[in-house]
Amino acid sequence: MDIERTLVLETVRVTEQAALSASRLAGKGDKEAVDRAGTEAMRKVLGELPISGTVVIGEGEMDEAPMLFIGEKVGRGGPKVDIAVDPVEGTNITAKGLPNSITVIAMSERGGLLHAPDMYMEKLVVAPPAAGKVSIDNSVQTNLRLIAESLQRSIEDLVVVVLDRPRHEQLIREVREAGARVKLIGDGDVVAALAVAVRGTGVHALMGSGGAPEGVLAAAALKCLGGEIQARFLPHSEEERLRLHAMGANEAQVYRTQDLAPGKEIVFAATGITDGDILEGVRYFGGGARTHSIVMGYDTKVVRFIDSIHLIQAGARVNIRV
Repeated sequence: MDIERTLVLETVRVTEQAALSASRLAGKGDKEAVDRAGTEAMRKVLGELPISGTVVIGEGEMDEAPMLFIGEKVGRGGPKVDIAVDPVEGTNITAKGLPNSITVIAMSERGGLLHAPDMYMEKLVVAPPAAGKVSIDNSVQTNLRLIAESLQRSIEDLVVVVLDRPRHEQLIREVREAGARVKLIGDGDVVAALAVAVRGTGVHALMGSGGAPEGVLAAAALKCLGGEIQARFLPHSEEERLRLHAMGANEAQVYRTQDLAPGKEIVFAATGITDGDILEGVRYFGGGARTHSIVMGYDTKVVRFIDSIHLIQAGARVNIRV
């Protein structure tokens, strides 16, 4: 519990600063600049934290990313922690000024987060009432029936989040034929997984394939919230298959929440960049800004929504409203 108590509020400071930097470029059409701004801000704050951190999920390998690359060491010394980051989840939607872009981070003790390779992963995410009752090996209709029963509603009441990709045409058809509705998203299945696990968002499951690193970040959040993710790696080449086997994994195994985020101490934080289903985006006023974040710890069993006012310029007037 020491890691969580020490880092929970420090962790949200990391995502807040990344969101503030990335949001300045929201709607300006340059996704590379958005990602660079978020990454640089996140790296700067991580360097100030009292940790001996290793990035296990980041922007890519060392030769692909100048900072926050996999294996990079961050912090000024302290507890040894593994770190998974996505400085801007949804660079495209941020660049276009569209909803549901966030900046996100998870930390755990060493070995507490799966070192997932950057490849696709089939995913099924459900809310806490359906955890342990569904299976990624079931048909879509069977899982929807089980989810509906768990939530004490009919299949027709369900909304399933799916990434809007050609590869999901059959899945979308099956969801609709079963009677549920589909919410298509352009990017951002970490925030979609969060929305599934939080009541009142109007979405009840996430299905389809997306990035494996995002699956680990989602697992960290779902472990804290009591939701569930089931996933299976989908290597698309022999090189990816060999890389998967080299890390001791395989494409046949179903990875559950505990497999993806086995840590006993996990801290997860996310801050909205643009307005979304759970988090409001960054709002600017004269000389300052307001951010909205979620931060939680698995062992401490506390989920916090944090509404912060940042006085950025000297002499900025405090501007607080409900």
